[in-house]
Amino acid sequence: MAASPEHGSPVPDFTLPGGVLVGGGRDGAFERRDFTLSERRGVPLVLAFYPGDGTAVCTKQLCSYSSGLETFTDCGAEVWGISPQSVDSHEEFARAHGLRMPLLADADRAVARAFGIAAPGIGLRRAVFVVAGDGTLHWKHVALLGATFQSKETLARHLATLV
Repeated sequence: MAASPEHGSPVPDFTLPGGVLVGGGRDGAFERRDFTLSERRGVPLVLAFYPGDGTAVCTKQLCSYSSGLETFTDCGAEVWGISPQSVDSHEEFARAHGLRMPLLADADRAVARAFGIAAPGIGLRRAVFVVAGDGTLHWKHVALLGATFQSKETLARHLATLV
């Protein structure tokens, strides 16, 4: 497994399938497409790796980020949720909770391995990476147990230092 990127170093590029709810909330269209990290150069990204759709802590985390999405967009940033479940599972999860950010499927956990957060048994460790617009790591938090998550306010403070 690769080591987790360090502050100031380039993060590994990747392309993952995913989707995002657009227009009308839970009843809106779920637009499926590939998401490529390097195509978002110039835009700060919050990569929120989470173990599973529909689990208690993951639901609380993603709902918090989605309901507070303006906290991130006000910083000029996007949030991508990444987990090992399929795009079909992500669509069901997004519709059930009205999640407004892209959810990406890292089914073989190749991206989790590239970021040094793959974990036996649970698939991956709950982790958040703040990627600067130039593609370098600005800040990260990798949970040991994953029972808690970083708040949108904490992430906004780190995003604000990019400006």
